[in-house]
Amino acid sequence: MEKGFIILMIISIAAHSEESNHELAEKARKFVRSIKPCNPILLLGGYWGLMRVVVDEALRENIKTVLILPIEKENIEIPREVICIKSGCEFRCRSVILVRSGDLLVSLGGGVGTEIEIMMAYAMGKPIYALTNTGLSTDYFAKSFPDYIDDRKIVKVKYFDNVERMAEEICEDEIKGKEVNFG
Repeated sequence: MEKGFIILMIISIAAHSEESNHELAEKARKFVRSIKPCNPILLLGGYWGLMRVVVDEALRENIKTVLILPIEKENIEIPREVICIKSGCEFRCRSVILVRSGDLLVSLGGGVGTEIEIMMAYAMGKPIYALTNTGLSTDYFAKSFPDYIDDRKIVKVKYFDNVERMAEEICEDEIKGKEVNFG
């Protein structure tokens, strides 16, 4: 990146609400470390399961992190450094806010909640970057929808089995679309 350019990127992250195996947790941590050079703000829907792994790593890396909590879990204890938005919405309504507020959606793997967020991002025309080989049900998306989710071809879903490559492509794609020269 050239001197004088600032990239402002909000990444909505969809991730499993349950505890993940060590391998997937490490991939999530590696993604956070790999995306740091893009100067992102990370937006997540909670502080439990794989989402907690992402938030904790983001804090270690000094990456700004925002949580949009559902009403059912808005009183959970979260780290002081995290910006907390109490949505007043149940889980799926909270997902609308999460997806709509980001510039793009990253799926790190999950179940029906993550799948809903991928579908929402597609319907909203948000770029989607999805991790594969997670061992979770979102892995079926690459088989079922290898390029587009429907015949409207709103946005191509980009699948990756390497989180470093995914972060690199996100940064490249976003730099193309968001360059602001202050130099």
